[in-house]
Amino acid sequence: MKIIQITDLHLDRKGKTPYDIDVRKNFTDIMREVRSEQPDHLVISGDLCFDKGEKKIYEWIRNILDLQDFSYSLIAGNHDDPILMAEIFGLEHLLTDDEIFFAKKIGKSTCLFLDTAKGYHSENQLKWLRRQLHNHKRELIIFMHHPPFKVGMPFMDKKHGHKDMKTITGLLSKYANNITVFCGHYHIEKTIRYKNILLQITPSCFYQLDQNATEFKVDHHRIAMRIIQPKTRRIATTVRYFEGNKLPVK
Repeated sequence: MKIIQITDLHLDRKGKTPYDIDVRKNFTDIMREVRSEQPDHLVISGDLCFDKGEKKIYEWIRNILDLQDFSYSLIAGNHDDPILMAEIFGLEHLLTDDEIFFAKKIGKSTCLFLDTAKGYHSENQLKWLRRQLHNHKRELIIFMHHPPFKVGMPFMDKKHGHKDMKTITGLLSKYANNITVFCGHYHIEKTIRYKNILLQITPSCFYQLDQNATEFKVDHHRIAMRIIQPKTRRIATTVRYFEGNKLPVK
């Protein structure tokens, strides 16, 4: 079983190049690399849109995804509109109020998909998550956009972190088995262990940030995808980088 995760696409309208980056070419390039890996499933873990969720951007993404030979799952980031995503991608059955969260069996692995588009989880989502954690007795994989706790990156931890880390981290850390969390949002690659939680932060398909900076600072413009291969009692994972499409300065 091979799962590929990509995150933080930040796609804009046709012809737009935010921060002088051809984000649409970044996406088509990374999708070519995804296809070459012949995955069983693709996960896009939020921030599909550059600034805010837009119908035409979601439609463009779906047109590309529906041509692929593999299945895919989507979750929302803070620059997305979950209600609009549900409409465009046919996910209305997964929509609870204004959040998309669900469980899915991928191969032999139980995966939970959480919604942090608002920067936190609603009480309804937390109740659902508590039920999931109560009902499952084995190791879990969770996909979410925001990391559930601080990761030692000053700029993002202070200004753009999860708004209720104490609640979500407390809930996950009480689970009797190991949980591997795959997320994005921070535009970095990092692995952190906290109690039973192994956090894997996946780099963006837009740009990567300087992990040590106290203010916004781009580190480099390479883009990345994460390959995830669940095994018996372990998960093999690696990140592959590719050249991004930063336009030359005029």
